[in-house]
Amino acid sequence: MGINSPLNRKLRMGLVGGGQGSFIGRVHSIAACLDNRAVVTAGALSSNPERSKASAPDYDIDPARAYGSYSEMFEAELKLPEDERIDFVSVTTPNHTHFDIAKAAVEAGFNVVCDKPMTFDLAQAETLLETVKNSDVVFAVTHNYTGYPMIRQAREMILGGELGEINAIRSQYIQGWLRTSLEAEDQKQAAWRTDPSKSGAAGAFGDIATHAYNLGRYMTGLLPDSVSCSLKSFVEGRRLDDYGTAVIRYENGGLGTVTASQISHGRENDFEIEIDGTKGSLRWRQENPNEMIVRRNGSPHQIYTRDPGGSHTNAAGAAACRLPAGHPEAFFEAFANIYVAVFDAIAKRSEGGPVEKRDTVYPNVFDGVEGMYFIQQCVESNSQNSAWLPLKHEAARR
Repeated sequence: MGINSPLNRKLRMGLVGGGQGSFIGRVHSIAACLDNRAVVTAGALSSNPERSKASAPDYDIDPARAYGSYSEMFEAELKLPEDERIDFVSVTTPNHTHFDIAKAAVEAGFNVVCDKPMTFDLAQAETLLETVKNSDVVFAVTHNYTGYPMIRQAREMILGGELGEINAIRSQYIQGWLRTSLEAEDQKQAAWRTDPSKSGAAGAFGDIATHAYNLGRYMTGLLPDSVSCSLKSFVEGRRLDDYGTAVIRYENGGLGTVTASQISHGRENDFEIEIDGTKGSLRWRQENPNEMIVRRNGSPHQIYTRDPGGSHTNAAGAAACRLPAGHPEAFFEAFANIYVAVFDAIAKRSEGGPVEKRDTVYPNVFDGVEGMYFIQQCVESNSQNSAWLPLKHEAARR
């Protein structure tokens, strides 16, 4: 079978963002190309046209297809023959720019992979949802932690009833890199993440708590009912939260907590989730991603390892693996698993048939809307002294 059958070729990627000094743009490019199914073909790599063109050699982009802006890229690419133009656009810029870029790409007919959070606010997210629904494009949001093999393994176990009814979800994402005011030193990543005009209404909660909330939803399928949230900025002069906790009530009566910190000394990228069911519990930690602990009262604790050939590994877990047991797979591979599923959908679209938009293994525009609703309601709850507010959005999916 050829690559991306029935296309039988690599997909052509148009990268927006990822210029010199970028972190997540480089991650996207590596992940998209990891399985030899895509190639970075064109780019609008910076809002500064000169920096954009200067960054093109880093991705081996032909100078003729290194554009000064995303609008220039879309216009020029659409003028090319269909068998030469880009197939999809990856949006890897700061939050406040996502909406305009993604909406323009969809309207131009390009498939889209957008970094999270999907937009600047909920109104933009809901508008983008309608734009995607009225198109035939494939649209993904890179909540990349959903791509880890052990997460795919756990999701199938939970939805299959192995843990029984889910009672509690404890999800925390703890970092320490913003313990001091790096934004005052004009550190690029800190500067935009702590600026409400670029990051949006939330700081740490928009940046990393969205991952923690999304992962609990993805793994369990529990639909949220309401939320109470308390946010805090501990660094003097910081305009957005750097610490917070949300308590979530789910429709089945379960409870959840989401805690996010970017001011905890010595913590690097410590994302952990624990899920309690009536038949068992499990725990997964991102900094040790190839293991998952499963516990049942009266039985020895079980350590599930990432092993595509193991008898304990289900189909979803095995499908997310590339290497034999004992060969660690992590961050890039998880991102790549999102891209692989997107590429399958793009190839299917090429045949002219309808493409599933809502019930996908990868996070999509519906998840993007729900993430923005989570941010909005948490910020509003905090402003009302942690009042309980509705959390279920009509776009929420199991």
